[in-house]
Amino acid sequence: MATASNPVKNLQDEVTCSLCLDYFKDPIIITKCSHSFCRACITQHCKDPGTDARCPHCRKSFQQENLISNRSLANTVEIVQQCLNRTAKKQGEESEAEKHQEVLKLFGEDDQEAGEAWARNSLAGLPSDRRAWETKDYVSQIKGLITEDFCAMKQYIETQERATLMAIGQEQQVAQQKIEEMIGQLTAKLNMLTEIKTQLQNRLQNNAMEQLSDTSSKREIYIGSPVIMNKITLDAKKIRIVTSAVEELKKQLEMLILKKYPAQLPQESVALRQQRSVCSTSVVSAFDNPEPVISSQFSQWAVNVTFDPQRIHRNLEITSESKKVIVSRFPPPYEPTPKRFCFSQVMCSQSFSEGRHYWEVSTKDSGGWAVGVADGNIGRKDQLGRTELSWCVEWTGKNKQLSAWHRNQETQLSEDRPLKVGVFLDLANKHLSFYSLTHKETLLHTFEINILHPVYPAFWLYGLDEEGSLTINHINRD
Repeated sequence: MATASNPVKNLQDEVTCSLCLDYFKDPIIITKCSHSFCRACITQHCKDPGTDARCPHCRKSFQQENLISNRSLANTVEIVQQCLNRTAKKQGEESEAEKHQEVLKLFGEDDQEAGEAWARNSLAGLPSDRRAWETKDYVSQIKGLITEDFCAMKQYIETQERATLMAIGQEQQVAQQKIEEMIGQLTAKLNMLTEIKTQLQNRLQNNAMEQLSDTSSKREIYIGSPVIMNKITLDAKKIRIVTSAVEELKKQLEMLILKKYPAQLPQESVALRQQRSVCSTSVVSAFDNPEPVISSQFSQWAVNVTFDPQRIHRNLEITSESKKVIVSRFPPPYEPTPKRFCFSQVMCSQSFSEGRHYWEVSTKDSGGWAVGVADGNIGRKDQLGRTELSWCVEWTGKNKQLSAWHRNQETQLSEDRPLKVGVFLDLANKHLSFYSLTHKETLLHTFEINILHPVYPAFWLYGLDEEGSLTINHINRD
């Protein structure tokens, strides 16, 4: 048969376009029937008048998207052309088997299946030992190509690995540099704060020495037998000057920290410092304003109430058997709870839903405060006196104003600042009254109160002074 006796001629026929009878140029395959043609030939065929888009061989219809490039056939055409050119130059010096081997080598990996089919046909007439040798040589070439490809892939992977590790190393260096810069900045700020603290301490010490020096002339010595006592009489006016200077220095220091380093402070601390700027009146000391001792007419209804550690802001601290609350820079680590206030507020653990109840609060150690009652369902972000279910009287140091608050409505009171506040909760008559116990028992304000749920004693402290505090007094029943 012609195919067995002349495989090169048979291969040459297979790489020839049936339309132009020439070697395929830019061959296109029809995916619906797998027949191939030159791109120009099939394009011209589809444009002929009266001709539908059908395969010239099998007449199967196709669409434009069914035409794709046949790269494998294009490579085969090129290989066959090279093979025939080389065969012509050798002018018959090579045997038929050697011609077959030359064509087989030119196939390569692009069309391995066509190469193997051609090899089987072309080697059918060769002796078995010749076919074995040529097949072995062909397999060796294939292995060599595979080895070369995998070497290239390994080299590419190693290159990518080195590049990735280098990028990670560079990112690590940048991160380490940023950390070192941040540590340096924080260290510088710490040194600055330490220096400010030292200057403040030196200034306080100098002021104290000056005051002691000024009062040395007022020292009186009493000599008795067998003890000698020294009595130092200090000028109260000069003591107030020192106290004011200390408070002013503390305020300037905190405002300086707030202004220069707000990014390093927690948001809630910033908010508390801003509250302090509003309520910056110095705390009245016990020396200047001794706590009044007045017996209330409501003492018979006195109740023992204590502050609740579950309903307190995290910058407040409870002391003195849960009877005193202070603003603290180092409060205890409270457990997380959804009821913890976002403002500097605190409630008591005890609640009341009926009857008459009375308690007293010492306010002399706080420059700004609010004393009242609130429903147990008050929100953690609700401010005392600004909701429908909370009532209070409050003193703001900036405006030196005493006011009553309920439902976010203010009622200004004409009384001076009380140093002790008495709270009388008369649920039998639906009244809530506040009394000043500074010099005498004076009614400050009375609310009409209707409740559906129990109410709790509630408080609000302003400012960041560590001395700022509220204390629930012990009351002796009559």
